[in-house]
Amino acid sequence: MEKFLENLRESEKIIKTADHIIYVTLPLVKDKRLLLKMLQEIKEAVVKSINALLQYEYLFKRIRLSKNARTNFKTFEEKCAPKYEIKEKELELILELLNLTERHKKSPMEFVRDNKIVIMSQNLETRIVTIEKVKEFLQLAKDLLKKIKEGIQNQR
Repeated sequence: MEKFLENLRESEKIIKTADHIIYVTLPLVKDKRLLLKMLQEIKEAVVKSINALLQYEYLFKRIRLSKNARTNFKTFEEKCAPKYEIKEKELELILELLNLTERHKKSPMEFVRDNKIVIMSQNLETRIVTIEKVKEFLQLAKDLLKKIKEGIQNQR
């Protein structure tokens, strides 16, 4: 039972730190590469929130977990999201965040242009990350954590 609580606490801590860096530190230091770091941190918070929810549901034998992360995400999407009022738009944003961080991880190059981060793939496709997009992902992480915490409290 402690594992899901630990994941929720860690997620909350990451979100608070990311919020501070995006809204306080970034405007002061003006280093846009911090956006990439925040993108990774926000992804970590979202994954921890989802894992906490999956572990909670598994604890009460409402779902089955797999060793495969994609299978577990599918379980989250189909069984947990509707129950915790996580909307389709939020699920799409979660997938976008996961895909973007995966692209960044595999990317051979990224650079700053016009206050935006450009992530270039090996076949020269580009994805642009703006401060607004990172803030949108941060809000997603906050909303997801809030819904999960409220959903768990309402079931007790």
